[in-house]
Amino acid sequence: MPPLRRIDVVLDSVKRLQRIGATGNLLNLLQKQHPADLAEVLGELQDSERRTVFNTLVAHNSRLGMEALSELEPEVAESLLVDHAPDELARLFTELPTDDAAALLGQLPKELSSAVLELMHGADSGDVQHLLEYEDQTAGRIMNPNVFALSEDLTAGEAIMALQRSREVEMVFYLYVVDERRHLVGVVSLRRLLLVSPETPLNRIMTVELISARVDTDQEDAAREVANYNLLAIPVVDEENKLVGIITVDDVIDVLKDEATEDILRLAGVAADEHVFTSPMEAWRKRLPWLGINLVTATLAALVVREFQATVEEVVALAAFMTVVASMGGNAATQTLTVIVRGIALGELTWSNSRRVLGKEALVGLGNGVVLGGAGALVAWWIVGNPYIGGILALAMLINLLVAAIAATLIPIALRALKVDPALASSVFITTLTDVFGFFAFLGLATFFLQYLQLGT
Repeated sequence: MPPLRRIDVVLDSVKRLQRIGATGNLLNLLQKQHPADLAEVLGELQDSERRTVFNTLVAHNSRLGMEALSELEPEVAESLLVDHAPDELARLFTELPTDDAAALLGQLPKELSSAVLELMHGADSGDVQHLLEYEDQTAGRIMNPNVFALSEDLTAGEAIMALQRSREVEMVFYLYVVDERRHLVGVVSLRRLLLVSPETPLNRIMTVELISARVDTDQEDAAREVANYNLLAIPVVDEENKLVGIITVDDVIDVLKDEATEDILRLAGVAADEHVFTSPMEAWRKRLPWLGINLVTATLAALVVREFQATVEEVVALAAFMTVVASMGGNAATQTLTVIVRGIALGELTWSNSRRVLGKEALVGLGNGVVLGGAGALVAWWIVGNPYIGGILALAMLINLLVAAIAATLIPIALRALKVDPALASSVFITTLTDVFGFFAFLGLATFFLQYLQLGT
């Protein structure tokens, strides 16, 4: 039996203290936890228990409660907030950094979020409203506008004094340098600032070739820049190259995690915002449309089989093996599609290298087709006692695995060029192609060589 995790012990204690009504002890336990651990505990509780625990926490430690809430899945966080009055929510949202507050407010119903914004203090409301004006999943939406910047006219000593006077800045490992109109002109590392003499001008020690993101840059692209260049943060500029915010590595980790999860869910035809705690009705509503589309595409494969009904009636053994060709093609396509979509998401696959990738996947498909087709032929020959059925099965598998490799490579690239998410739409097209081509190749070859099949059986 594996040992209990610390978080499991905390969860059991929370349930027990809540059950016996020991509110004081429960509060003491909650206030000793990290926000991320509290979020995990809240996520494991039943709806009624979660609401009670959260309300108890925010009533006595609103900052900790809201920090834990910001770590929860959006739907769970929304369910804990919608029951609170707008004036109470306005007070609670002031406990969060601007970017976290904007992210949570964006999940609330529009009427409620508007009422909360009107009740928040002027500066806080303005900053949050400003972030909400940017498109969802852009750098502007997830940035923190409270960024520490220095004038290029300062010396190193003056910069250190300004830094000592600053309060609650997002991070100061990088010190961004701006001109009189707040255009981003350079960056100075904190280490370098401390190593030079106090009289050294910033414009002599700053790096002018820096990496930045525009407010309309896709959040995944901004996160990829941070990962590629091993940065702790990336500055965000507007269309005039004025410094307006900063995205730190903790936000980048969240973006990369969310984007990877989104790709995995969409490859399976599941909505990107569904999670394990989504209600059955909501999950049904999200999944049904894609299953309906799959029903239509599966019907196309059934129509192909119907066209060869006479051949199947002549050699009934074909019915036992035709699904093998389609299923092998589908599985091979899933393997290729996963690699290609992830390559696109990571920026590894581009138009310039797509031909080389296509050639590689085609060779893999051919190799799999030869080996697996040969193995399938031997099995079919052994089961049916007809070498011709085995040969047709091998050739059909070779054709379909090659089609699967080519389609699973080209379709995501084409969809990306058309500004359509390849993870969302590729699987439907590719499943249809592998089913249709699999049945057509196997039954078409069987029809062409029907006389040999009849002799063999």
